[in-house]
Formats: sequence, structure tokens, C-alpha cells
Amino acid sequence: MPRTDFKELLDAGVHFGHLKRKWNPAMAPYIFMERNGIHIIDLEKTIEKLDEAASAMKQIAKSGKKILFVATKKQAKEIVAEKVDRVNMPYVTERWPGGMLTNFPTIRKAVKKMSHIDRMATDGTFSNLSKREKLQITRQRAKLEKNLGSIADLTRLPSALFVVDITKEHIAVREARRLGIPVFAMVDTNSDPTGIDFPIPANDDASKSISLITEILCQAVEEGLNERKMEKEKEPGTRERRIIRKDTVTAEGPAAAEKPTAEKAAVAEGPAAAEKVATTEKAAPAEQAAAEEPAAASETAGDEGEKKEGGADSDAGDPDSEDTEQEKTDEDKDQAATAEKED
Repeated sequence: MPRTDFKELLDAGVHFGHLKRKWNPAMAPYIFMERNGIHIIDLEKTIEKLDEAASAMKQIAKSGKKILFVATKKQAKEIVAEKVDRVNMPYVTERWPGGMLTNFPTIRKAVKKMSHIDRMATDGTFSNLSKREKLQITRQRAKLEKNLGSIADLTRLPSALFVVDITKEHIAVREARRLGIPVFAMVDTNSDPTGIDFPIPANDDASKSISLITEILCQAVEEGLNERKMEKEKEPGTRERRIIRKDTVTAEGPAAAEKPTAEKAAVAEGPAAAEKVATTEKAAPAEQAAAEEPAAASETAGDEGEKKEGGADSDAGDPDSEDTEQEKTDEDKDQAATAEKED
């Protein structure tokens, strides 16, 4: 479904191009007709290219990358700054600092200097300086804020560049092309769209036209950011489930983890292997019982033998029983002798 319609583009004046004598022949595929010496842009092509650019921007934002918006024209400054601030993307609305992309480390040093001045103001170092030094540092901070304040959060090269007027911002476009950064741009009838990855044929001079195109692209970026946020919220639940499963397997022990593995391997090898595993599992308890029976019998026999030996040893080794038998024998002898004397 298109993100805009024909009537909305007409009301914003997106179809107005430049004078016929100022046209660029490379824009011929996007020109509908010429009226009163002014070229009219084909809005069907504009809708098609705008949808394509919005989809690409949405994917870039969804992947967590940054898109740099560039609009230094007087009628585009405030519009772009207001709309891009809402989606928290970097932008340049003042003079394009030469080498901002190709010499990015130097630009980062200037941004760090700005943050260093802010740190001086908070930690009390600023109060120890003289009045002249304070004034110089304050002016330097204001200048850095004006030119680089909007890209303070840009810690690495942007993944894409959006330009309002490629004729005016030709330096930014050349730097992006040299580094292989994709370029999204509003191209008017006096522009050359050859080196632009995602050209959007539109009127880049009217504030209403700039506002409409920028608004549609910012909405696409916002959609991508919201989808990324939703995906991040779903991830912790998945991680917790994985941790719980891992803890369960660890608690059951390595044997519990190995058994399903053996069964899975058997299933993977084929039905014959699976039947073999099942037969082995059934035979295992029977073999164990058969092995336990002789062991139990031998233990019982051993206990009885120990009891007999223990009884014999106890009888043989008792001195009191031997004395009693000796006394009985002596008494019998004495009785026999007495009976003989009486006879």
C-alpha cells in the first residue's frame, strides 16, 4: 500500500519542477510534461520511488543503524531539524563541514572537545579560569554546538545519507559515494540522479514539498525503530526458557542427557537400529535378575557355613565344658572303685 496518494502530493506542490532551460536531460524519465516553460514531474514515479526509499530506510532503522539527514537550504533547515529530532537521528542543517565523512576521526575530535568543555563547566574547572578565557571557551562551545551539535551522538559513520538538494549538497554526495554509503535524495528537474541510490523526483524548493517527503521518510524510520524495540522485548523470554531447560538437564545428570541422545541416534539410523535399542533395554533387566540369583545363593551358602564353623569353634575353644566332662569321668571311676571294695 502506498504511503501517500496523488492528491496529497499535488496539494504540496511536489509536481512543480524548474524552468525548461534549466533542466538536466538525465531527469527525462521522471518528467511528465512541460507547461508554460516549466517542467511537471510525474507523480506516479514519485509515489513509486518514495515507497521504495521508505522501505529501505525502515530496514536500516530496524537493524539499529543511523541515517544522516542533510538539508542546509534556508527553507528546509527548521523542517528537517524538527522532524528528524523526533526519531533521534543525526542531521546537518548548517554548513556541511568538508571531510565530515572521509575525515570522520577529526570531526569526532571536535565533538569530544565540545563534551570536554561541558565537563569543565560541571566539575568546577571553569570557575578557576579568568574572565577572558571563559568568554573564549564559551564562544568556541557555541560555534561547535551550532555546526556539530546535531551529530554529537554519531559515534561511527552513518549507514545512509538523506539529502534534500543534491546540487547544493554535492560535496556530501561525493563523500558518501567515495565511502560506498547509500544516498537517498530529493531530485528536482535540474539535478542529475545518476549517482543516487534512491532518487525521489520531487520539488526540492517548496517548504510544503520538503515537509511532506521528510515526514513520510521519518514515519518509516519510526516504524523500523518500533519493530526493533518489540523484537528486543521478545528476546529475554526466549533466553529465560533456554536457561530453564539447561538447568533441568543439569539437575537430572549426564545419564539422563545421554539416554535421549542414544535413542535419537537410533531413530536417525533407521527402524532396525531402533528395534535393537528397544530389545537391548528389555533384555537388560532379565540379565540383571539372572546374575543376581547365583550371587544370592552363594551368599546364603556362605552364611550357613560360617554359622557351622562358628558353632564348632565355640565348642572347641570353651575350657569350662572340658573341665565339666573331666569331673564326670572322675566321679564314675570313684563310684566303680567303691563298689569293688564293698564286694
